[in-house]
Amino acid sequence: MLAQKIKNAPKSAGIYQYFNASGALLYVGKAKNLHNRVKSYFRFSEQLSASPTLSARITKMIHEVENVEYIVVQSEHDALILENSLIKQLKPKYNILLRDDKTYPYIAINLADPFPRFEITRKITNDKNMKYFGPLSGSAKALLEALYLAFPLVQKKGCLKEKKACLFYQIGRCLAPCEAKIETASYAKIVQQALESLSEQKKLLHLLHVKMEEASLKLNFEEAAKLRDLMRSIKESLHVTHVELSTLENYDVFAIEIVEKTAVIMRLFIRAGKIVSTSHSFLHHVHGFDKEELYQRALFEFYQPMHQTFAHHILVAESFEEADALAVFLSEKFNQKITISTPQKGEKRHLISLAKENAHLLLLQHITKQHTSITEQLHALFDLTALPKRIEIFDNSHLGGTSPVGAMVVWDEGFLKASYRHYLLHHKDEYAQMREMLERRIADFKKESPPDLWLLDGGKTLRQLALGLLKEARISLDVLAIAKEKIDAKAHRAKGSAHDLVYGKSSALKLAPADKRLQFLQKLRDEAHRFAISFHQKKKRSKDLSMELLSIEGMGQATLKKLVSYFGTFEAIYAATQEELEVTIGKKMGEKLFQSLNK
Repeated sequence: MLAQKIKNAPKSAGIYQYFNASGALLYVGKAKNLHNRVKSYFRFSEQLSASPTLSARITKMIHEVENVEYIVVQSEHDALILENSLIKQLKPKYNILLRDDKTYPYIAINLADPFPRFEITRKITNDKNMKYFGPLSGSAKALLEALYLAFPLVQKKGCLKEKKACLFYQIGRCLAPCEAKIETASYAKIVQQALESLSEQKKLLHLLHVKMEEASLKLNFEEAAKLRDLMRSIKESLHVTHVELSTLENYDVFAIEIVEKTAVIMRLFIRAGKIVSTSHSFLHHVHGFDKEELYQRALFEFYQPMHQTFAHHILVAESFEEADALAVFLSEKFNQKITISTPQKGEKRHLISLAKENAHLLLLQHITKQHTSITEQLHALFDLTALPKRIEIFDNSHLGGTSPVGAMVVWDEGFLKASYRHYLLHHKDEYAQMREMLERRIADFKKESPPDLWLLDGGKTLRQLALGLLKEARISLDVLAIAKEKIDAKAHRAKGSAHDLVYGKSSALKLAPADKRLQFLQKLRDEAHRFAISFHQKKKRSKDLSMELLSIEGMGQATLKKLVSYFGTFEAIYAATQEELEVTIGKKMGEKLFQSLNK
């Protein structure tokens, strides 16, 4: 049956999907000609077998294939988009899944404003008055903070609206354009200096160093330490030595290094002949990597978001089969000529060598640091299908049976707090609450790819629930559940002796309380529980503080909204000085509020 399906494959562009005997999806691929592509995987003799030209990883996959299905599309470009979408949603066992498909941050400024200020953005607009610096990686926040410490710019978004000089003017961090204490032409010169310092970060670092020394001489050690940390953050954002090309061209440089089951993608961003930032991603796959496939996916994922700027010249350390087709696809997508090349000499070859060298060093450091990591131990212990690099942990909670909420925390070589999620739930029993939360997460797989592992705070029943939901969605994903052992129908959680059971593919596993693998899973579960509980506490505290503020004479919903919008949190409102409150809600009300809060 399989041989017949392969021979009858359509001769048009499309997607092919390989399944094993149990119907689990193994691999999703695209092809300009499905018939030729699928047939190339096999050798037809007395018995269907894997082609001898395949890599070890793909050969292993072919030995598991029992069925193949096709989706025909209009063009090779459509196939490329559909392939990417299916891999992200369904997470096939043998495909490489990349998760760095979000736009990178930029520092932006609107030069059309009379007194413009810098901001971090991830969305690029086609406006000639907007100037962008980037793409940046982890250094965006540090650079922005450094600009506002080094130059007397408008510090807050709402400053100019108040028409009155604030605390920043008093401490010399702003020149009060709100009171017309500086002309637009003079302010524009300061903006130009700030822009130059972004391009020449040595200038910015020098300014920070001077301010750090001044703070130290004034015995303001807290400010000096803050400046020191900012300088360190900016320096560490560039993993490469200073490079300045003879031509003021823009390049995006990609290099990939692989050692067994670990790979690193290194990117250099060259703007106007200078490296403005770098970024890298580590990848782990139980079945290893194919470098050509990894280059293709790395480029496709990086240039997938529409709202970003990029170089029209892409340099890759090694050529790959799909490079020309991908360049055509990107050119048509962005309606401008984009090239993908592997330079062999000159300055561009030097950039490639630099990227490869840094990729190699990063990978060696990473492997040395990991060395039989806890996730590899979990992979072996529970016979997981994928190395659990990225883990999502779920817990649900309620207050006396009311206001149920769910929490999802994420682990990826550390807790990724930016990826945490809260869920306001509608059901009262824990089973239905978990079902609602998991269904909503599965629905989000189109926007945010599945992880390698789910960990649930619960027992066998909740694990079976999760597996059932994933099967309905045809998604391959490992699931573990951790629950407190029941003794006399009560959860046993004696201090120093946490008797937890872990549910995997086999029966419940009881590990010793001192077992590092159990402690790691407990750490993940406890973080999800803490996040859920803190959400309840924060909601209750915010409600209490809100009611307290509204009880003050003259305080209404509009004034309260203005305070929250400016300060961000109720805690910040309570900690504000009288001057800050007066700037926000006026002198009379600010004074009254300050006195009420400090009785």
